[in-house]
Amino acid sequence: MGEKKTDNEFERNEIVRELIDDFAEQIKRLAYTYVKNWAVADDITQEVFISCFKNIEHFRGESSYKTWLFKITVNRCKDYLKSKWFRSMVPFRGDEKVEVAASLDEILVQKSEGEEISQKVLSLSVKYREVIILFYYEDLGLQEIEELTGIKTETVKTRLRRAKLQLRELYKEVE
Repeated sequence: MGEKKTDNEFERNEIVRELIDDFAEQIKRLAYTYVKNWAVADDITQEVFISCFKNIEHFRGESSYKTWLFKITVNRCKDYLKSKWFRSMVPFRGDEKVEVAASLDEILVQKSEGEEISQKVLSLSVKYREVIILFYYEDLGLQEIEELTGIKTETVKTRLRRAKLQLRELYKEVE
């Protein structure tokens, strides 16, 4: 019987290793779109895979592993953004702009291709940024986004439309 448990543990370890190889970078990018901090995104990515490791036996297969991991990531990010620690980190009123020194990672990302659109997408509010990232960057369908976020498909469509309109306006301001 001990051998069976060892086989299950080996299988679980292998599945999690494959998931890390396949999705770690996507999870980190997704987390960054919420928290806008690479160090925190790294931490959240680690938390996601720890949770995955602990709960892999409970995965029911009702969605893909990718969708399951993205849901864990979104929930961790939202928990972080609601946390007392996060809210106390940058004391400011909602109408003030706060300049934060960029880390080396953030500077390199900003200088990479697609900087302009990435910055504009990141400037959107979370509810619009979330659907744009999931739909266009992560190639999830409307149904998958609904399953992942709990937001009805019609609302996802509306948010996508409004996000695109906001992005167009941001581009008009530049011209």
